[in-house]
Amino acid sequence: MDRESNLNRAETFSFVNPWIRYFLFFFSFLFWVFSLLIVGIGVYAKVQKATDTVRDTFLVDPAVILIVVGVVMFFITFCGCIGALRENIRLLKTFSFSLVLVFLIQLVIAILGFFYSDQTQDAFGKFVKKAIVHYRDDLDLQNLMDYIQKEFKCCGWNNYTDWSWNLYFNCTHDNPSSERCAVPYSCCTAVPGETVINTMCGFGVQAQTYLDADKAIYPVGCADRAVMWIESHLLMVGALALGLALPQLQVNEGINGGLLGRTSSNQPIERTFHL
Repeated sequence: MDRESNLNRAETFSFVNPWIRYFLFFFSFLFWVFSLLIVGIGVYAKVQKATDTVRDTFLVDPAVILIVVGVVMFFITFCGCIGALRENIRLLKTFSFSLVLVFLIQLVIAILGFFYSDQTQDAFGKFVKKAIVHYRDDLDLQNLMDYIQKEFKCCGWNNYTDWSWNLYFNCTHDNPSSERCAVPYSCCTAVPGETVINTMCGFGVQAQTYLDADKAIYPVGCADRAVMWIESHLLMVGALALGLALPQLQVNEGINGGLLGRTSSNQPIERTFHL
């Protein structure tokens, strides 16, 4: 009887707790599909761009960022999904290590952003400046800048005159562009009841004083708006950071707690698991 009981236990033994296994597989599969969607969107956006896109925008190209994030997510969720499905310990350990690594990277970025706020602001300033310079060269950067300026109700990085960095909006007298001294329509203040967007609302505002420009656009730079937004939403930012960190730690703890199962020294493992 004891031998038959031990054989039955060996047959039904699993390295991973069943609840953890199916929970991990379900959510890993969802994020795995989501990562494929992100990669697909990034590749599609990259292919649809003009072939003469400025190479200098590669590192700030939203399409490339989507592809990189999607590939990293695909690798991590693949390890969790297949590891849970086939009870492959190596894949599960890789998945657990990846979650810890991602969490540590987030923690380091948050700490560096807090203690080196000036350097972080300078880094974002360089990104925004490059996005302004190539505003007309890259449709994704154009949409991104328009979205930021609309949401934060700002214009440029320091103020609205930063748009002189752009070749088309440059406010020098020898600029032959029809958009000379203008700013994008996303800088303009919203007009109640307006059904058709006036894309020329920002024409000539760089040549105006701050008080005059304030009547038609948001003259405040996005740097100041971003700082004001963070200061007024500290609780939400902290909750978001905690919400991103807790699931990673809980899943990692569940994997480490369920990997070894309930084995004892007198019950040899007779099952082997293969990918």
